[in-house]
Amino acid sequence: MRAVLSKAPGGPETLVVEEVMDPTPGPGEVVIEVKAVGVNYPDALIIADKYQFRPERPFAPGAEVAGVVDAVGEGVKGVFRGDRVVAVPGWGGMVERLKVRAETLIPIPDGMDYETAAAFIMTYGTSYYALKDRAQLQSGETLLVLGAAGGVGAAAVELGKAMGARVVAAASTNDKVEFALELGADNGLIYPSGPMDKAAQKALSGEFKLSTGRDGADVVFDGVGGDYAEPALRAMDWNGRYLVVGFPAGIPSLPLNLTLLKSVSVIGVFWGAAVARDLKAHAANMAELMQLYAEGKIKPRVSRTFPLERAHEAIQALSDRTAVGKIVVKVED
Repeated sequence: MRAVLSKAPGGPETLVVEEVMDPTPGPGEVVIEVKAVGVNYPDALIIADKYQFRPERPFAPGAEVAGVVDAVGEGVKGVFRGDRVVAVPGWGGMVERLKVRAETLIPIPDGMDYETAAAFIMTYGTSYYALKDRAQLQSGETLLVLGAAGGVGAAAVELGKAMGARVVAAASTNDKVEFALELGADNGLIYPSGPMDKAAQKALSGEFKLSTGRDGADVVFDGVGGDYAEPALRAMDWNGRYLVVGFPAGIPSLPLNLTLLKSVSVIGVFWGAAVARDLKAHAANMAELMQLYAEGKIKPRVSRTFPLERAHEAIQALSDRTAVGKIVVKVED
């Protein structure tokens, strides 16, 4: 079978496509014929040895896949050959066939295609865990989303609205803000691209405060980091909750005196680790997300697709922060 492999640390250009042995399921395992792979920012980090996990090389990137069960190992119950499923292996997904634990599979609902399914779990799972479990977002509160046109950001916009919040979307271009408004955001603003000095950060904080209202944001969903973090923190309301989701603009240094003055909580969001620690809570969240999808309240927007041979281009497009919505790699026979 074909596999996209990382053989040395580096950027997307270091990836190669090679033939490798087909996997065979062991006890409790299944093999999936992969149809589509969601592309996420951790894919760029893991091949550069900048992620929380460092798999032994060679390995394939690809944290979430959608496909069809092709082979079932001994002792597997309730999963059958031909089932349409989603899996979130963390890495290894950019292959034609993938071996995973049967207990981790999520059925794909009728009416959901493989590209949509591959773009669903990580972004909505992360954002729902962040907003529901970590921030405990309440109806009527104000949510400020940084990076509102990216995968997790767009999901946060939709979920915030579904949970009854007033959502303010912040992004780096007018097209991205317009995209977030189409998703249901109540207000939007364009923030500067690139590094900012203190004067620019102060000005941005004022824009955040103006957009979120007199009292500021109750919850900040920060999937960007960098120089955008402090302005957002300064624009928060009393008892606000600041969600630390990702750092494509760099890891920020927050002035913690602001958390004291505003009684703000800074809350880490590590969805993958949370799933591993509490599979039952994860399953409950997934069931709720699938219900929201069935009701038409959330829907992944797949903006671009790439074939397996061009997976490096898909990851590069995400790394360049030019993507709107989700990017998917399609695995053709």
